[in-house]
Amino acid sequence: MAKDFLADVRDHYDVIVIGSGLAGLTGANVLAKQGYSVLLLEHHYQLGGMATWFKRRGGHIFDISLHGFPNGMVKSCRKYWTKEIADKIVQLKGIRFENPQFSLETTFNRDDFTKLLIDKFQVEPQTVQDFFDTARNMNFYDDQSMTTRELFEKYFPGRDDVVRLLMEPITYANGSTLEDPAITYGIVFSNFMNKGVFTFKGGTDALITEMREELIKNGVDLRIRSLVEKIEVDKNRKVTGVVVNGKRIGCTAVLANANIKSTILHLAGEENFDPEFVEEAKAVRVNNSSCQVYMGLKPGVGFDYCGDLLFHSEHRGFDIEAMLSKQISSRTFSFYYPETRPGSDRWLIVSSTNARYEDWANLSEEDYERDKKDLCEKTLDCLEQYVPGIREKLDWVEASTPRTFKHYTRHIQGSSFGTKFEGLKVSQDLPQQIQGLHHAGSVGIIMSGWLGAMNYGVIVSNEIDKYLTPSAATI
Repeated sequence: MAKDFLADVRDHYDVIVIGSGLAGLTGANVLAKQGYSVLLLEHHYQLGGMATWFKRRGGHIFDISLHGFPNGMVKSCRKYWTKEIADKIVQLKGIRFENPQFSLETTFNRDDFTKLLIDKFQVEPQTVQDFFDTARNMNFYDDQSMTTRELFEKYFPGRDDVVRLLMEPITYANGSTLEDPAITYGIVFSNFMNKGVFTFKGGTDALITEMREELIKNGVDLRIRSLVEKIEVDKNRKVTGVVVNGKRIGCTAVLANANIKSTILHLAGEENFDPEFVEEAKAVRVNNSSCQVYMGLKPGVGFDYCGDLLFHSEHRGFDIEAMLSKQISSRTFSFYYPETRPGSDRWLIVSSTNARYEDWANLSEEDYERDKKDLCEKTLDCLEQYVPGIREKLDWVEASTPRTFKHYTRHIQGSSFGTKFEGLKVSQDLPQQIQGLHHAGSVGIIMSGWLGAMNYGVIVSNEIDKYLTPSAATI
């Protein structure tokens, strides 16, 4: 008999969280600590959304993608999770750029970037300071008409090498382009420029395991392999429950950590919203996706230090079309050393490239497998210049594509970075359309990535707390 993943579930909860990305996990944790009964439903067999991992034979454990975030994660994890989680966040100190225009290594913080821009790129010190100050002072309520391209033209006209240095890592981090609002770049860039790039020591599996333990301790009812099919809305436009695995469960509020378009157009249903709001939701653009190549070396076999992150490109200048092209000319290599996972004897490498869903979506199975194999081979060809003899060292290699992300995360078009900027307003306006229906996740670029998603989960959980008065709690 098939396992019932909803066995012993209650008939009603104060809050049902749909999806276990970092926004959903953090929102659930905050609400549970406030005394509400919380049910978290995840369709996959493990938690984390895009912050997850997988295992392969031979003891290999791969984080599914590049995980680098600003120092602000330390404060957020300490405040909304535990000190133990916060204490395992460590800085990545070796960020390398190798391309036709320059070769350099940086700690990726303001002091080091200032020195690089002045000494290596010969930019006037006052210009550098003015640019950093402008980016640092940007916020969501600023004028949104200036594009990132216009921001760079203002401070670094004609300097495609400087644009590449400043823009390339952020594009890999959240899918930004030069045509997006400048604030979506400035806010994210200045967060990183505070103290550099950080990651979680022990890997994503250790992080999510600790988060899971904390959620259970705080009383969250966690259910995996539980696919929500419908958000139930009454005639007064008020949330009353969800249908999951064919079963109805009542609730007073829903925190949807699904894609904002899926939440509105599929789970809640267009008929429950104002027509103008539906059109606004339909107009939200999803961000691009990505491809990865996962490489595990034989036990105990390693390589010389290559840095932590390596931005490699054969293309001159920052070119988003080249970065998205299936004919790959730009890659980010993440190098994982044994100390990344204490107690491990494994060296791992993950190559990540931005990608378009449509380039992979309609391939025949034969062509799809052929193109994945070609992706692996070309990646190894590229990596050979940094890790000589890589093919002889390998124990495991495989690739993921936008189709992979769509399958496991159910993100529309396999989006790795949520939606474009206009998605944030739609997400924020959701409760004005349906009482008790809230959304948190990767929307608007500035709310994507680990830190953005986690903090958005906190913001939305506080809004749910206002909706759910203390007398409504059922614990």
